[in-house]
Formats: sequence, structure tokens, C-alpha cells
Amino acid sequence: MSAASQARVVVGMSGGVDSAVAALLLLESGHEVHGLFMANWEDDDSYCTSAQDYQDARTTARELGIVLHRVSFAEDYRRQVFAEFLSEYRRGRTPNPDVLCNREIKFGLCLRYAQRLGARWFATGHYARLRQASAGPELLRARDAAKDQSYFLCAVARAQFAQVQFPLGGLEKAAVRERARGAGLPVFEKPDSTGICFIGERPFAEFLARYIPSTPGPIESGTGQRLGTHRGLPFYTLGQRGGLEIGGVSGGSGDPWYVARKDPARNALIVIPARDRETVTASALRTGAINWLDTPPESQVRVSVKTRYRQADQAATLEPQPDGSALIRFSAPQWAMTPGQTAALYCGERCVGGGVIEETL
Repeated sequence: MSAASQARVVVGMSGGVDSAVAALLLLESGHEVHGLFMANWEDDDSYCTSAQDYQDARTTARELGIVLHRVSFAEDYRRQVFAEFLSEYRRGRTPNPDVLCNREIKFGLCLRYAQRLGARWFATGHYARLRQASAGPELLRARDAAKDQSYFLCAVARAQFAQVQFPLGGLEKAAVRERARGAGLPVFEKPDSTGICFIGERPFAEFLARYIPSTPGPIESGTGQRLGTHRGLPFYTLGQRGGLEIGGVSGGSGDPWYVARKDPARNALIVIPARDRETVTASALRTGAINWLDTPPESQVRVSVKTRYRQADQAATLEPQPDGSALIRFSAPQWAMTPGQTAALYCGERCVGGGVIEETL
């Protein structure tokens, strides 16, 4: 057995099936495996599953015969992720805290903590692949396209990936559950977690209202007709359909209404009927500084882009800017691109970087 296969690897264990199977696969490949449970959000209410998740991670670690460490990054998370989350919402933007959490916490603080535990590698249950190339690590899409999580990893510094493993990157989700069942791991049927980690299954607006005061204002059509009253601009996002609470007002021919834009000066929420959806499209966007996972281009380059996780790749041309940002022009108009969200950049199967959407054009 090689020294590399015997190296210590710390697996971030969430209490779910994916990280459990990641640990299993690394054990089977001959690594010395330790588990690490991160408590990033500690809230004493019925929606916070951290306590149960920890017990599930403990049970899995015991079944695998590995050491499980526990660390709380809750204070760091509130300062480095949650504070930014609230700041963005107060500005009327829609952030993606999972992208920021991966950069700051999982592949920042947690990776460094794993190194203090003597780890050569830090591993997680993310569905993505890594290829160690001469120019540096390359982030690739997972084999299971429906579960691919490279979008959420595009803000992680490239150098961090040199010490990371994603054991599930070549597997389908069904195969992962089958491996867990076959190994007798108690979490093989545990449902996948959904939504933002610190919100869980709770109503989003209810959670946000704890931290951002309600500032009601008019809901208006594109022609200025008042349709109702909103609870505060931060509680809505571009393209949103549900939760507008404008009663029986129809968009025409029974059409639903969509959020088209916000008017902060008048504290007004502008909505449009489904038949006018094209008015919420844009053909270009500007990003903030791009986190490159490839050699930054010096001139215009063709890329494909995702401006939301479940979106299909969109063909575009990227023009790098002197300040490290980018101007991205799409081959076809895009629906409801939202400032604060992340634009992930791809070249074939490689994720080559990403940046926050600053404005649409």
C-alpha cells in the first residue's frame, strides 16, 4: 500500500448519506480516515437540525470505526457568511450564502482545521470532480449531472483544491445510496437537506423578518396600477412568482404576476404578468471580481454560464476588465438574472471560475 493511500484524510461529515459514503470510499481505498462535524449554525428551535445531524454523524462514524471530531464555526459563520447575507438583502439584492460558505468556511476554516488534525487531504460529499494538472487543480462537473455541485464551488480559491478530494464525483446518487445500504450505514435512506443551511425548512420570509424590519410599500403593475402592498423590498427577488399576496388580481387571461424590478426611491415593487416575461430579460451582465480556476484570459473568450444552480448552460462571451471583473454578453436573452447571485463559468466539463452578478444590461 502506497504512502499516499495511507495518508490521513479528514472528511467533513454532515450526518447525511453523501458524506457517510465519502468516508466509506476513502476507508476502502486505504486512507486513515477521520470525520469532522462542523456546527455552523446553532439555533435552539424546531427548524435547526444540527443536534440530530451530529447524532447521525456519530452513529455513522461508529459504524465505520473512525474517529469523529466536532468543531463549532458558528461565530465565524455569522461574521463571514450570515452578516454578508443580511447586508445583501438590505441592499435589495439576492445573495447565495452556500457559495460564500464553501469559500469561507468549508474550504477555508474547515480545511485549515483538518490540517491541524494532521490531514494530508480534506474531503467532502460534494458532487464534483477534481483533476490535478500541471498548471494546478481543475474543477470538473460531477458525473451525475442532476446532482452536480460545481456551481457552489466556483468561488473557492484554486489553491485550496490541491488538498481536497471529492470521492462521490464519479458516482450517481442512486449508487451512493446503494453503497450506504450495502455497508449497513444507518443514514442510507435519510432525505437530502434542502434550502439554505441556516434556514432549513422554515418559511423564508418569517426567518428574514427576525433581522430585517418590515417596510411596506405599493405593489404596482408596469403601467403604474396599484395592485397591493408588499412587506418590504428585501423580501422579494426578481422573477419571483409566489408570495405576492395580491389576492384575486389577475395578470390578464388568468396569468400570474412576476416581480420585474424594485424601485427603492419610492419603495415600490413592480410586477408584470406572465405574458410580459420578456421585460425581465437581459442580454448581458457585469460581475464583481472573478475567482479564476484557470489562467485568467487576457482578452475576450467564449464560455458557458450558469446564473443559477438549476439552469442549463448558457452560451456567452466574456470580456475581462482591468479591475478583475468581467462583462458577459449572452447569445440569447436571459430571464431574471439577479444581482447578488453567482455566475459560474464553464468551458466544457470544467468550471473555470465565477463571480457575483453586480448588474444586468
